[in-house]
Amino acid sequence: MLHPRARTMLLLAPPALIIGVASSLILIVIMKVAAVLQSVLWTSLPSTVGLNASSPTWVILILTLTGIAVGLVIRYSPGHAGPDPATEPLIGAPVDTAALPGLIIALIIGLAGGVSLGPEHPVMAVNIALAVAVGSRILPRVNTLDWTILASAGTIGALFGTPVAAALIFSQTLSGNADIPLWDRLFAPLLSAAAGALTTSLFFHPHFSLPIAHYSQMQLADIFSGAIVAAIAIALGMVAVWCLPRLHRLMHRLKHPVLILGMGGLIMGILGAVGGNITLFKGLDEMQQMAFSQVFTVSDYLLFALIKLAALVVAAACGFRGGRIFPAVFVGVALGLMLHEHVEAVPAAITISCSILGLVLVVTRDAWLSLFMAAVVVPDTTLLPLLCIVMLPAWLLLAGRPMLAASGEDK
Repeated sequence: MLHPRARTMLLLAPPALIIGVASSLILIVIMKVAAVLQSVLWTSLPSTVGLNASSPTWVILILTLTGIAVGLVIRYSPGHAGPDPATEPLIGAPVDTAALPGLIIALIIGLAGGVSLGPEHPVMAVNIALAVAVGSRILPRVNTLDWTILASAGTIGALFGTPVAAALIFSQTLSGNADIPLWDRLFAPLLSAAAGALTTSLFFHPHFSLPIAHYSQMQLADIFSGAIVAAIAIALGMVAVWCLPRLHRLMHRLKHPVLILGMGGLIMGILGAVGGNITLFKGLDEMQQMAFSQVFTVSDYLLFALIKLAALVVAAACGFRGGRIFPAVFVGVALGLMLHEHVEAVPAAITISCSILGLVLVVTRDAWLSLFMAAVVVPDTTLLPLLCIVMLPAWLLLAGRPMLAASGEDK
């Protein structure tokens, strides 16, 4: 009854569903454990010792100890807790499964301790490694690349609570074979992403959208305003692009992971003491606090953006296990709020969405993911045509430019 192509897709459906669910469950367990540890470090312990969790002393102490703890894990765990995320793309080759326990522990400590990185890169590495290791044994005829695609799609769906991001990303990476229709190749990854997204939604709802005033109608002047905002965001992001490999090279002259990450934790603690607790952690909950608050000024938003970007560069350069997308979104929100407060004639919906678009584009060099992140944080369909137009000059500005990454030779 079914065409051979349909039978092939159907055969991949069960492993795709299992991988999507498993990818989400791994993410959920890691985030729950990190949340419990975070509560201990930032609520229970400071009250026990009679200190304010927002005090500079506590912030510097916890970030420094976090760096030392992560350094010890990386130094003494098998496989050194996986590759340095600063030298790797979001979706990379499978890592040795022996490195996964250390990678998970290093991620949990970093998330709980306030490091300015998200969970996306380590969770992606864990899920890909497990999918390849288990899948290759059960179905050896399915190649490593297919398992990698299914695991990465399931992880993306779990991270963002929707399969849309996975569809956008893989629509450009799976479009090379003209003999097989694109949607045939997308079928299994989308199924995995949908399973991951639905599993995540059973336990918690990723909350990206901000309470931004509705953007009623696109005007020609708004296109120019959005392009200028995106250019400003790109210029700020390119400063980080210039700094990261140089700082990475400098920090790794210390050679020992405990020294490198301990020093990185100390620097991030000082930055956190200056910027406040709102500039710590991965940034998603903190950007909600920032958007709902009515007390911050233009200088506050600028300070938050600069401190968070500096902390992101330091965390990545020192080798903390984490991803760079979520902190970049926080920087985009802070920059967008600052630009709106500075020039109120430009709607906040434009300044925030175009800032996110520019910064995520610098970090990922993925136009679809940049559009997706801008659209989910400011969920206004009227903005979509404007964002698509603004993407064009932004892409021109970044053509041929280096990415926010360090060379593996810097170690």
